[in-house]
Amino acid sequence: MESTNLDVLDRRIIQALYVDPRAPFSRLAEVLGSSEQTVSRRYRRLFDDRILRVVGQLDSQRLGQSDWAVRIRCAPGSAPTVAAKLAQRPDTSWIQLTSGGTEIFSMIHSRDGGQRTPVLLSQLSVGRQIVDYEAYCLLHLFATGLSAPPGPSDLSRGEIAQLLAPARNRPPIDRPKAKLQDSDWPLVQALADDGRATYRQLAARTHWHESTVRRRVDELIASDALFFDLDLASDAFTTRPQALLWMSVVPANLRDIGQALASRPDFPFVAATTGSTNLVAALVCPDDRSLYEYLTGEMIALDGLTHIETAPVMQFVKMHATMTPLQP
Repeated sequence: MESTNLDVLDRRIIQALYVDPRAPFSRLAEVLGSSEQTVSRRYRRLFDDRILRVVGQLDSQRLGQSDWAVRIRCAPGSAPTVAAKLAQRPDTSWIQLTSGGTEIFSMIHSRDGGQRTPVLLSQLSVGRQIVDYEAYCLLHLFATGLSAPPGPSDLSRGEIAQLLAPARNRPPIDRPKAKLQDSDWPLVQALADDGRATYRQLAARTHWHESTVRRRVDELIASDALFFDLDLASDAFTTRPQALLWMSVVPANLRDIGQALASRPDFPFVAATTGSTNLVAALVCPDDRSLYEYLTGEMIALDGLTHIETAPVMQFVKMHATMTPLQP
């Protein structure tokens, strides 16, 4: 769906969900000045057309689990096939074709606290389609990669404050840090499929009582083990292209450079890693010239940065959980 097919109300609904992804339709309607039925119908159309999806995600570091990034170099013409296969797996996210379509960047989640390396890494092998690959364990996230609302805001400050008010007024929950149980996985998967699923729908998926589902979701959110983000189709708004940066940084300067990059809105993702380089980041920039000016300007002013590789992102194959059609 092209961005011209999104009217002002569509954009306002999307931007409101960036503020509060699970806000009830009744509250969205009140803040946006529309009817609950209209807001619900518009959201369902956006969801069904794969334009918008609220996704529940786990914070791996809070749970003592590992996230990895893998950089896969493919034989000419093979990258789309390899990327499509990776996208089918539940332990992958943010799969991107880079470097003219010859490389793949993917996040891989290890959901077993007792197993540091994801199973998928042991299944990758160099062959006819994969020329080489390198895996990086994410040691520390300076910028988490949470999506920012696209484009100029159609919401007023007062409307944003109204959306934030329930969370601000909610009393703190004094509970021990949540630990993920085996019985939680149906709930986690249901929220990954649809982060706006009602408690009744979640109860049907988990075969729990609705009050049990509500309490468990509140526990996981309060402990920061569970958070919500949005998958938004790249053609829904006018978006700026991204480039991936692999950097080598003197260890004494790693924290300072990571924090400096993460403080800028054009770096939505920054992480310290293992591997041949020790810092990876995603840079959003208007065009190739802007990327060149950034690399030869602000980046060279960072004390302790000794090496940098760049790879323009050509296409997103999978976001958190939403797969996008591969372009010919």
